[in-house]
Amino acid sequence: MLRAVIFDFDGTIADTIPAITEGINLTMTQYSYPTHTDEEVLTYINNGPRMLIRRALPKELQQDEKLLDRVLADYDSLYQTVCAHTNKPYDGLEEVVRTLRERNIKIGVLSNKQDRLLGQMIENVLPNMIDATQGSLPNQPTKPDPYLTSLITEKLGVTPAECVMIGDSDVDVKTAQEACMHHIGVSWGYRNEAFLRQSGATVVVDTPEQLLAAIERIDA
Repeated sequence: MLRAVIFDFDGTIADTIPAITEGINLTMTQYSYPTHTDEEVLTYINNGPRMLIRRALPKELQQDEKLLDRVLADYDSLYQTVCAHTNKPYDGLEEVVRTLRERNIKIGVLSNKQDRLLGQMIENVLPNMIDATQGSLPNQPTKPDPYLTSLITEKLGVTPAECVMIGDSDVDVKTAQEACMHHIGVSWGYRNEAFLRQSGATVVVDTPEQLLAAIERIDA
């Protein structure tokens, strides 16, 4: 029996790239480093904030861990000032979440975004609709490692077998596989259907309406 649906955040619930790019460029400008386009930032995401900033740094500086520590700390502060610019979900997503809640399905959000920011952003995008969130923690492994997945399932009071992971990236596919939970890929985010299927996704949907039907088939 399906008891919980766990969503990725970036590219699954909301388009966060503009705010992430804004935060990165504020940081890069502070250090007089080159800034980046949304398209470039799109290739940097999915592996947590430290890897995000490593990829945004000039190549010759990417392995300087002390510099990376400083730049990441500044990015965390600057991104916090602009993350509220992500203020709405993808069209149709709120209705899916509301329908699931009416069916007594618990809703979680599992992201490699900083944990201290994730809850704040979720309340900005889907206020009072999420049962539990879990983001990345300092000095701890990020998705697809099962560590964060174990934390979110514990918060929700469910087992992985009772969950389906919804996400737009290969990281989400791998996260579900590592945790032995169901997975549904969504193509409206930052990776297309072909990429998701090449990454191992067996179910990929194009719209929130299709997502609800796919969840129902898992729960049948």
